[in-house]
Formats: sequence, C-alpha cells, structure tokens
Amino acid sequence: MVSGKDETAVLDRKLKMGMVGGGRDAFIGAVHRRAATLDQGVALVCGAFSSTPEKSKAAAKDFYIADDRAYGTYQEMIEGESALAPGERIDFVSIVTPNHMHYPVAKAFVDAGFNVVMDKPMVHTSEQAQSLIDAVEKQGVVLAVTYNYTGYPMVKQARHMVQQGMLGEIRKVIVEYPQGWLATKAEDGDNKQAQWRTDPARSGIAGAMGDIGSHAENLMSTITGLEVAEICADLSIFVPGRLLDDDANVLLRFTNGARGILSVSQVCIGEENNLKIRVWGTEGSLEWHQEHPNYLYYTDGGPVQVLERGKDYVCEAAKRATRLPTGHPEAFIEAFGNVYLNATDTMRAKLLGVEPTELELDFPTVYDGAIGVAFIEAVVASSESDKKWLPFKQGFARTRGRMTSI
Repeated sequence: MVSGKDETAVLDRKLKMGMVGGGRDAFIGAVHRRAATLDQGVALVCGAFSSTPEKSKAAAKDFYIADDRAYGTYQEMIEGESALAPGERIDFVSIVTPNHMHYPVAKAFVDAGFNVVMDKPMVHTSEQAQSLIDAVEKQGVVLAVTYNYTGYPMVKQARHMVQQGMLGEIRKVIVEYPQGWLATKAEDGDNKQAQWRTDPARSGIAGAMGDIGSHAENLMSTITGLEVAEICADLSIFVPGRLLDDDANVLLRFTNGARGILSVSQVCIGEENNLKIRVWGTEGSLEWHQEHPNYLYYTDGGPVQVLERGKDYVCEAAKRATRLPTGHPEAFIEAFGNVYLNATDTMRAKLLGVEPTELELDFPTVYDGAIGVAFIEAVVASSESDKKWLPFKQGFARTRGRMTSI
C-alpha cells in the first residue's frame, strides 16, 4: 500500500454490503442496517437473512433486495457473490446471527476473501478465535467487531484524556452494566431474544457475562488502556431453572497495579441499559454514562467539569464521531455507525491501495474480539474455581484496526 492518505484517491461507488441473519423482527439486524448506511457510503445488496431459505427470501423483499441476490443460506451467498466480478460482488458481510453461528459464518466468508463486520461476542471459544485470527491474517481482510459503545464520541474523548495523562496513573476502575429485562423467566414465553441468549447451545458458556459483560470489559479496556492480570469472579443464576448466569461480579487486578470492579446483571428490575464507567487516577478522574452519552464528567480535584459532545475542545477522534451540533443528541445507532464508518473507510483505503489514517483505523478488530472471548472464559473459570484469584493473559494487542498479535 502507498504510505499516507492520498486525498485525490476516491472510490467512485458505495461499498456493497451483504448480511447474514437480521431477518424480520430481528432487533440487532435492523440496528446494523441503519448504522452501516448512516453516512451514505454503503448499500445493502444481498443477504441470507434467516435460518430457513423461505424466511430469508421473504425478509429480502422487506429490504428491497433483488431476487437473484436473495440467498437461502450463507453458503449459497458465498458461492453466488464469489462468482460475481470485483466491484459487483459484496465488499463486506455483516454477521448478525445468534452467537453459535458467528464462527462458521465468519470463517467461511474470511476464507473466501471477504471483509467482515460481526457482532460480539465474536465466537464461542478461544480456539475458534485463534482460527479466525489465522484466517484474517492469511487473507489480509478487514474484520471489525461491533463493540458499539466504543463508537460514542465522549468515550473516544475519555480515552484521549487518559492517553494525554490528564488522570495521571490509573489506580481504580469501576464499570457496571445493569439491565432488568431477564428478571423473570422470559425465555419460557415467545421472546426470541431471551430464548437464544439464555440457551448454552446458542449463546455460549456465559449469559449476562457474555452478552453485556463483554461490552463492559471492552469499554473499560478501550478507555483506560489497562491490561487485566488477575481475575476473581462470582457468577450467579437468580431466576430458577435458567441455564446461564444472569448476574456477574468480577474483581480485577491490572498489570500496572491498579484495581477494578466489573459488575453486570440482567435481573435488576427497573434498569434498562445503564452502562457506566468511572476511572480514578493520581491526578484526576472521569465518569461516563451510556444513557446520557453526550456528556463526560472530569475533575482534577477542583470543580467537576462537564464536557459536551460536539464542542471544539474535544479530540479529533471525538470530532470525527460527531454528526450533529450540540443540543441535538446522538446515541446508540450513531455509535454503531461510527464503528461501521471507520471499518468501511479502512476497506476503501485497501481498495484504493493507500494506507488508512489512524482515525480510520479506530475500530475494534479480530484481536479485540479474541480478548473478549478469553475474558469471558477466564471469568467463568474463576467463578467455578476454588482459588481466590486466577491469572489472565489476553494474548493480543489492542491495536484499533491494526492486525498485530503479541
């Protein structure tokens, strides 16, 4: 690739996107479709949208997909798209299936040379994660994992302030994500989201920890840059008859000597998506709330400052992630859109033969996904162990778009 960004190099078309999963009534699939096309640079052109060919092709009509690109299965989709000429076939696939299908679908598309954007947790096991890493490195494709909370402008601002030393050396981190939607046994009804998220065969070895705990871990690591050294975890099942954890509390020791607490739950009645993080250092502290995402709270020991999204004083990454002036709230779909924006701009750079910029490379990669999977496994192992603390080695560098293992 040519070093540096060539401002005269412009791709004269939208990127073509395919989707696996996300059919009728699928919550996260709809979010991905809206987020991917938010900046007018992507068009959804094909998909295998459901678990049966009939449902998939019916859903394709809802999305105005041409009949010849409404595929019955993801295998049929790979075969059909691979047969098309470059520029006509898809540039990337978005994978929004239940967790158990993440690995086989992603691995098949990567092996076929396609870029991938996929939901988290990336796969079920570290062995699958390593296999996917090997395939990504061999094919040289882009793989992004939608840890969407890292797409919020004020999360990028918080990370910038930590990197600039405004908090000094980090001493303590508390991240929590309480929800209440699984306070009763919703999986016994017709709630499809509850059914697959509480099913070990489809969700994996963890429930709340895998579903929202993976978000909490990634948010904490993204903002602070800290690496976990040891874990002491307690997973609980509060709803009788449930097969996976619905509450998790984790004590953390970091490699720099800092301490942390990660607490997530899906049985906290009255809570919706109350993800928040607090970070304390030797020189200052900050706080961010997902349900009030346009504001970041910071103090160096004096009065608390309220930093606002969209202001001139925020960092370049936060500015790039902002679309509207202050006073016009931006939130969940826009944060997803920012992951897509950077991942697809990196794909464009690849197509043009130029190096993507650091701002374009600011998205979670296959390595972030692998760390998340390893963290879930370590938390489950710790909860099941008689030992107070278990070591944790993440195994990969968080390089924000760069494909570098350690």
